[in-house]
Amino acid sequence: MLDYDKEAERYDASRGGEPRAAAAAEAVLSLVPPDAGSLLDVACGTGIVTRRLAAARDGLRVTGVDLAPAMARQASVRLPGAVVRADSRRLPFRDGQFDAVCSVWLLHLAAGPAEVRAIVGECARVLRSGGVYVTTVDKAASHNVGSDIDVVLSSRPPSPVRDAAAEVESAAAAHGLLPTGQALFTGHGQGRSPRRTIADLRRGWFVTLPPGDPLADGFATRLAHLPDQDRPRPDPVFSLRSFRKAG
Repeated sequence: MLDYDKEAERYDASRGGEPRAAAAAEAVLSLVPPDAGSLLDVACGTGIVTRRLAAARDGLRVTGVDLAPAMARQASVRLPGAVVRADSRRLPFRDGQFDAVCSVWLLHLAAGPAEVRAIVGECARVLRSGGVYVTTVDKAASHNVGSDIDVVLSSRPPSPVRDAAAEVESAAAAHGLLPTGQALFTGHGQGRSPRRTIADLRRGWFVTLPPGDPLADGFATRLAHLPDQDRPRPDPVFSLRSFRKAG
């Protein structure tokens, strides 16, 4: 697992920056009703997407929440007075406080199914009846674009998938959230190159290939023999699902 406090300074630059943030915000808002007056962005990170959510619609009050101190500090610079440091499993907001809630690139980080249910449950709790919850699903699969890098990595030990669409839908249903829509967006600037993937291996990006492990070193060697070491392969395409709270 990455240390998101250590990652905060380089997080945006290493993940597509503003173009990716713009695509994510546009896709999220395509699933949020136009009459929504308040939106909570859970695990808002540096606030690069959150700021765009707030700027895109007049009258939409956006609040961000993140657990990592360095991430929350950066988000607070982008949205002064609108960011809270808190755990997504125990949100410090009252029941039914928000018209919409989103969690982008969060559920795949959960420790297990129980934690996914806890996060989704909290998002449902702070959502008003008839409100909409939007979240990414199947994040890891989005990065498999059929490239030569994916061929090399295809034999690595599989990581647990916490954000599979079917599992997220099941967790949502358990908390009175009914499927209402879906959207796709491109992770601009996140296409992997062999050299960048080797660097990711060295810093622990791949959960089942810890740095220094002989297996990780073997994959790094194979990646180093691929052509065009600095040419990015195609960008990932991420998936969003939306759910409406019954009642």
